[in-house]
Amino acid sequence: MSDLISPLTTKVETGFSRLLRDWRQRRHLSQLDLALSSGVSQRHVSFLESGRANPSRAMILQLSETLDVPLRDRNDWLTAAGFAPIFRHRALDDPQMDQVMNAVRMMLKAHEPYPAVALDRAWNVRMSNGPFDQLGAMLGDDIWERVGGGERNLMRLFFHPQGIRPFITNWSSVGPLMWRRAQREAEALAGAEMKAVLDDLAPLQDSHILWSAADTALLPVMPFTLQIEAVKISMFAVVATFGTAQDVTADELRIETLFPADAETESLFREAATHSA
Repeated sequence: MSDLISPLTTKVETGFSRLLRDWRQRRHLSQLDLALSSGVSQRHVSFLESGRANPSRAMILQLSETLDVPLRDRNDWLTAAGFAPIFRHRALDDPQMDQVMNAVRMMLKAHEPYPAVALDRAWNVRMSNGPFDQLGAMLGDDIWERVGGGERNLMRLFFHPQGIRPFITNWSSVGPLMWRRAQREAEALAGAEMKAVLDDLAPLQDSHILWSAADTALLPVMPFTLQIEAVKISMFAVVATFGTAQDVTADELRIETLFPADAETESLFREAATHSA
C-alpha cells in the first residue's frame, strides 16, 4: 500500500516533497491546516513533506485539489513522484476543445455591446469580441505592435508606455491595483510566464506604482477611466474562470468582461453597436 508511512527515520527530501511544502506555504497553510482540510493525518503530511513517505497518485490528487493547484502544476506533482501526467494540454484549435471554445465565444458574444476578452494565465489574449477590438483600434491600428512582446498581452497593453496607460486618467489608482493583481495571480498560479512579463515591464514603471502595489488591497471591481481625445470611457472589469476544467488549457483560461461604470459609457457602447449593425 503506497500510502502507508515508510519506516525510514531519516529525511529524504524529494521533488514531490518540495512541491508539496512550497504550495502549502504559498496557500499560507500549516501542516495541521492542510491535514484538516484534506482529511489526511498531520503526521502523514509531515512525512510526505520530509520524504519519509511516498505518495500514491490518489494522495497527490487529493492534496493538490485541497491546495487548489492548477492542473499544469498537478502534472508536475505527478511527474515528480514518478507517475505519468493525467491532465492533457490541448491546443485551442484541437477538436476536443470545440465545446470549450464555443462556450467562450458565446460568453464573449453575449457580453456585447461591451468589451470582453479571453486570456491565458500570462494574460495573452486568446479570443476577443468586436467591442474589445474596436476599443483597441481607438488607440491606433498599431497598438499591439507598439507594446511589443509578440502576443496580444493585456499587461503589456496597460503597462507599456506606448500602450493604454497615457489615456487612463486615474492611473495612479488603477496602476497599483492591476500590478498587484498580476503579481498575486503569478504567485497563486506559480505562473512563470506572467512573472517573465512582469520582469520585462517593471523597469518601464514609475517607482511609486511598484512601491504602492505591495500594500494595495484588491477590490471586488477595478474601475478605470479613459480619455481618448474627446471621448471619455469609464469601465470596470470582472473576471470569470472555468470551475470544473479537466484540461490544462481550459483551466488556465480567464474571461475578462468590461462593464460601463456610468450612463454615458453605457450609451456610448450601445450607440456604437447600433452604428455597426
